[in-house]
Amino acid sequence: MNAVVRPIAPAGADTALVLLGTGVVGSALLTLLATPAASALYLVGAANSTRQVANARGLVPARVADMLAAAEPGRDDAKLLAALDASGASRRVVVDATASADEAARHADWLVAGYHVVSANKAATGETLAAWAQLRRAGRRAGVAYGDAATVGAGLPVLSTLRRLRDCGDRLLALEGVFSGSLSWLFNQFDGRRPFSALLHEARASGYTEPDPRIDLGGADVARKLLILARAAGHALDVADVEVDGLVPAPLREVALDAFLARAHELDAGLERRRADAERHGRVLRFLARLDERGRARVGLTEVEPSHPAARLAGTDNLFALTTQRYRAQPLVIQGAGAGPEVTAQALLGDVLALSAAQRHASG
Repeated sequence: MNAVVRPIAPAGADTALVLLGTGVVGSALLTLLATPAASALYLVGAANSTRQVANARGLVPARVADMLAAAEPGRDDAKLLAALDASGASRRVVVDATASADEAARHADWLVAGYHVVSANKAATGETLAAWAQLRRAGRRAGVAYGDAATVGAGLPVLSTLRRLRDCGDRLLALEGVFSGSLSWLFNQFDGRRPFSALLHEARASGYTEPDPRIDLGGADVARKLLILARAAGHALDVADVEVDGLVPAPLREVALDAFLARAHELDAGLERRRADAERHGRVLRFLARLDERGRARVGLTEVEPSHPAARLAGTDNLFALTTQRYRAQPLVIQGAGAGPEVTAQALLGDVLALSAAQRHASG
């Protein structure tokens, strides 16, 4: 895909957007915004955690990084939203490519003000039921869309598939899968030949885990994704309704990151016992998320048979197995890359492009 540098956006552009977050995902989205696929979209503002740039006539995506580096320190969402308002575009979109709880807390306000919101930030839809319900109400009342495809499975079409099945009158009976690319890789590799801590250090060095791997190992991120999916299926679950069996023992949860990394070998003995037990039963370990028909939800390490779809995963693949009334004999399986900046950015772009086509799922 060849990038092109477009001229400054004309007034009255079809869709104008501001981008919050220019890290790995945001940078990948800037690259996509400079391609023909995004020719109807016009970037009028961008911000990282400390600086921002805005121009109602449009920004050249390829120059945003340099512009931010040269900008005066300071963040003011009001100026970014003012650029959206002054753009003259028929659709005004705030794209949240951060993991910031502070930014997520503003999503409902942006919806109420009439801005579409497209997000990779799970802190809005994967936390309390009250916050999720507030987003739904805000989007519906204002008649604007909330795009959340990038919050679960990156570019995999799991949320859209689940919603389509529900719209068609199908009902989810069970959901099971591997929702974490880092945990997928770790347990795909964990066969007893190397200690778990050695694999963990390799995964961190390869960029598969968060800088603090306890975010992955604790299971909270997987629990958020399960909550998002459960709510899309019609279960009004709250955070406390998900049983989370994390992998970090209590003595390692609150220590400094350097101390945790130095003591990661303390994970080895317990996990090796569980792996050996699973092997004796003819099974393998996988970090699974599960939801049943009654809305009971659990996240944690599980023994699975070699015939289980999760036992056949490779690399950092995610897997979502949906058993429904119409997919009862054999679950509908969605599998593939569930992490990575390019596929996550593509999911964000897809949600922005979909705004003009359909907005019936305005708030999740």
